[in-house]
Amino acid sequence: MTDLTSMTIAEAKAGLANKSFTSLELTDAHLAAIEAARALNAFILETPDQARAMARAIDAKIAKGEGGPLAGIPLGIKDLFATKDVRTTACSKILGNFVPPYESTVTSQLWRDGAVMLGKLNNDEFAMGSSNETSCFGPVVNPWRREGSNTTLVPGGSSGGSASAVAALLCMGATATDTGGSIRQPAAFTATVGVKPTYGRCSRWGIVAFASSLDQAGPIARTTRDAAILMRSMAGHDPKDTTSVDRAVPDYEAAIGKSVKGMKIGIPKEYRLDGMPAEIEKLWSEGAAWLKAAGAELVDVSLPHTKYALPAYYIVAPAEASSNLARYDGVRYGLRVPGRSIGELYENTRAEGFGDEVRRRVMIGTYVLSAGYYDAYYLRAQKVRTLIKKDFEDCFAKGVNAILTPATPSAAFGVGEKGGADPVEMYLNDIFTVTVNMAGLPGIAVPAGKDAQGLPLGLQLIGRPFDEETLFSLGEVVEQSAGRFTPPRWW
Repeated sequence: MTDLTSMTIAEAKAGLANKSFTSLELTDAHLAAIEAARALNAFILETPDQARAMARAIDAKIAKGEGGPLAGIPLGIKDLFATKDVRTTACSKILGNFVPPYESTVTSQLWRDGAVMLGKLNNDEFAMGSSNETSCFGPVVNPWRREGSNTTLVPGGSSGGSASAVAALLCMGATATDTGGSIRQPAAFTATVGVKPTYGRCSRWGIVAFASSLDQAGPIARTTRDAAILMRSMAGHDPKDTTSVDRAVPDYEAAIGKSVKGMKIGIPKEYRLDGMPAEIEKLWSEGAAWLKAAGAELVDVSLPHTKYALPAYYIVAPAEASSNLARYDGVRYGLRVPGRSIGELYENTRAEGFGDEVRRRVMIGTYVLSAGYYDAYYLRAQKVRTLIKKDFEDCFAKGVNAILTPATPSAAFGVGEKGGADPVEMYLNDIFTVTVNMAGLPGIAVPAGKDAQGLPLGLQLIGRPFDEETLFSLGEVVEQSAGRFTPPRWW
């Protein structure tokens, strides 16, 4: 590892501006790091030739004083984002070697601002998973290990490749997506910063869909400031996405270091779960104390419908997934397994192409949308969703600026440890995160400490709609108080 890979985006931007190094040198350092860290299985497709070509083009622009806000910064792209002329599979066999003839809006904005693509990152198949073990390319390995143990740990999911690559210093930042916690949970498991923006803040166009009313793109980065820098490029209105909101994108980086004096921080009693580990409880109290010391006011709040969020989520998300995944039929693109009839072709292709977790969710989704069950399940879940949203609205109406909660119910666990016999065990990892998606709110996960075995733990801040700036200000306070953590190198 060179010093070039250990810099933050903010530091690299300054170095590039001062001509201390070139984008090509920065890119080469990261390509070498990726090559040395293949044991982590974070990248499923490396694009060194394209990365170097992009870096050379950016160096020429920087020399003329024309570089954009991300000029020369090497990034990794989650394999859910369509990248023109570069294989995009959503880590599923069913997409085969699909090469999109178009670029997702979010990635096109990153390239517009001068970023460099190092390659495509591993994720749970179709973003369905909380541990990055459902990918057809195999599980991602967390660069963190328990002290004194060689047990292979998961990095969280579905954006496990993004979180692992950023934590292991393989890229300066990464794109990710969050449907029920898929940015914030991996960030908490790897001591990185993950932001799930307000629904509609970043375009979903060109991102492989899982659950359209819940999916949202966001960044994973090493620091709160870096996440703010990436978010500014990723956000913005897109006429190609009807759920994209037409409002100006603020300078998120300007919110870093702003005073949080006088802000009201809600502490929801419903997040105090039975059997919650003492170290999570302690971390939560510490985070609250840090914010109080910075001048914020702590208030107890109630989110009474929180207990229904997880079951409602696991009705809404699979229902939307079963509709979105109907397009993978073996006829138009991707994998095709022949059959004696069109029905058999569909069946064979989907049986062969989808993994166990995707099949499970499609079947749940199809069931809850079927005649006779639609009202009992899907419609009721949507009503619960409205009540969850109202709980947050009531809090914010009382002057609460943000809500502080744990990000995950535990630190990272071992590969194969959870969900084998009981999938619900895995779903419970999303207990603190799904409410944010159900209500369409912004959330940020920030590293806040370590457990007894030396593994990172994160805190989550939930904000008002389109008030990501407050989350960046508060997240910076937590980050400065907790300090930064990097995994000891073993790979």
